Amino acid sequence: MTPTLNRRSFLGNTTLLGAGLAASSVFAVNLPAITKKVKVGLIGCGGRGNGALADFIAACKILGIEVEVTATADAFKDKAEAAGKKYAVAAERCFGGFDSYQKVIATDCDYVLMATPPAFRPVQFAAAVEAGKHCFIEKPIAVDPAGARSVIATGEKAKAKGLAVVAGTQRRHMASYLSNKALIDAGAIGPIKGGVVQWNGTVPWTKRRNEGESDASYLARNWLNFTEMSGDHIVEQHVHNLDVAIWFLGRLPVTAIGFGGRARRQTGNMFDFFSVDYDFGDDVHIHSQCRQITGTYGRVGELFTGTEGVCYGGGKLKGKEISVPEIKLDSDNGMIQEHVDLIRGVMTGKPLNDAKSIAESTLVAIMGRISAYTGEIVRWGDLAENEKSPFYNQVCAPAAIDFEKGDVKAPEEVPPVPGKA
Repeated sequence: MTPTLNRRSFLGNTTLLGAGLAASSVFAVNLPAITKKVKVGLIGCGGRGNGALADFIAACKILGIEVEVTATADAFKDKAEAAGKKYAVAAERCFGGFDSYQKVIATDCDYVLMATPPAFRPVQFAAAVEAGKHCFIEKPIAVDPAGARSVIATGEKAKAKGLAVVAGTQRRHMASYLSNKALIDAGAIGPIKGGVVQWNGTVPWTKRRNEGESDASYLARNWLNFTEMSGDHIVEQHVHNLDVAIWFLGRLPVTAIGFGGRARRQTGNMFDFFSVDYDFGDDVHIHSQCRQITGTYGRVGELFTGTEGVCYGGGKLKGKEISVPEIKLDSDNGMIQEHVDLIRGVMTGKPLNDAKSIAESTLVAIMGRISAYTGEIVRWGDLAENEKSPFYNQVCAPAAIDFEKGDVKAPEEVPPVPGKA
């Protein structure tokens, strides 16, 4: 029988659960009596931003805390106003424009939720930490190596200030994934020797350019389809699965070599598909596969093969019979649980800090993209350590600061050509 891990015994049994659980979720505790209300600001009022705010509010309800939305911000003011109206935010605190994030941060909010396009996240994260805010930052956290490394540096500043940073990698806050991670750490499938991670689906949406529309407006509206804004879908979407591989293996890949191409995308400059071999050393290879093509077979998930069995991400695990404590969380929804963990960590004086882990997972996704775009092998050190590498200082343009300055020129809607990129 699998024992249940209750609140009282949690700390004494942490080692049985493995590092993943110890660093991610903590079970319900009594919050300090003085914690009656938290204030939150929202930066980025699209579908994901509105979803993140709803999840944050649901987490506060679970914890029995009142929440006030102090301000909203979006490049397009009507979106900020729509979100603000839904949550009773005063009109004068619904900000529009590419510098509107600064106005949210300047309010008396305790927490900032960041769900703008990935290109903007390093700059906005740095500003929020500088202002002393606890942060929820959507994945991925950057579109280029320089941006990802800056997030690691900002994360260290947050740690020094005692600020919480939680990323939108909800699988790390789901009982099914946490349980499988604990079982793998306990040896249920033996050492992982290989696997495959996949996100095969369709293009979520496409926006056409309006007549007379500025480059800045068009890129901000159709951000999902431009590498400079989203990082391409291997970074923007498939980072979830790559993050699981890194988490379950407990280390980063050494090299990436891949290919990809464009078949049917209607706007932007991204690829439709990627296939990347990630070498994690010790003869362990993970095949990364992602595709966004309508009318094709879809599959999203992870598979890891060990010497003693196999694990399907957060699904079935076939291996040795090993018992680990049962994991009980506050919510079955990882996108709500991540906010519970964010707030509880602050309230208990143990703030979580995901900055380094999500930055590293983002860099791993960027490794695969660069390899596929160029046709070259890309090493982890090329992006994280070796300043002489041609990839180390690679930046995407236009950058976030260009939007604030009003100096934006849209890239050509032509995909890279391997061997020439």
